[in-house]
Amino acid sequence: MRKKMFISCFLLLIFLTACSGNKIKDPLNYKVENFEFTDQNGQPFALADLKGKVWVADFVFTSCETVCPPMTAHMAQLQEKAEKEGVEVEFVSFSVDPEVDTPEKLKQFANQFSDSLDNWHFLTGYSQETIENFAKNSFKTIVQKPESDDQVIHGTSFYLVDQNGVVLKSYNGVENTPYDEIINDIKAVQ
Repeated sequence: MRKKMFISCFLLLIFLTACSGNKIKDPLNYKVENFEFTDQNGQPFALADLKGKVWVADFVFTSCETVCPPMTAHMAQLQEKAEKEGVEVEFVSFSVDPEVDTPEKLKQFANQFSDSLDNWHFLTGYSQETIENFAKNSFKTIVQKPESDDQVIHGTSFYLVDQNGVVLKSYNGVENTPYDEIINDIKAVQ
C-alpha cells in the first residue's frame, strides 16, 4: 500500500512539475489598456483583434536615428524564426511619433525589414499624449517627445503579451535579443 501511495505521489509530482514548465516564471502581469488605432494599411486595428492570440510588442518610430532600426531588424528575425518553427504569434509595433508616422510611412519603414506583414502590425493614428500614457499604463515604459527635438525618447524592450492582453515578460530588443528564449516563452503560453 505504501509503495502504491509513493508511486502515485511520485507520478503526481512529475506531472505537476511538467505542467509548471508551461508557465512564465515571475510574470509582469501588466494589463494592456483597450485600444483602437490605425495600422500600416490605414485600417482600424484594436486590442480586440488580438484576443486569443499571443503577441510581441515594441515601440519604434520611422525617423529614429539610433535604436529603432536594430530593434525592427531583431523583430523581423524573431518573426522569421517563429515562422520557421511553426509558432503562431502576432507582432505589434506602436509608433511613438504618431504625428509624423502616417500609415504610408510605417508601411514603407516596415517593408525595409520584412517581406510579410500578415502578422505584423505597425500602429499609429493617435496623439502623442495618448501613446505616452498608453506606454506608461500598459507596458510601464517611457515614451516622451521633447519639444526641441525630432527624436523620441522611448523604451527598447520587446514585450510578450498573452491571449488575454496581459504583458508577461520583457526582453532586450536592441542587442543580444534572446530569440530562442522568446520563442520558448511563446510556446509556453500557447
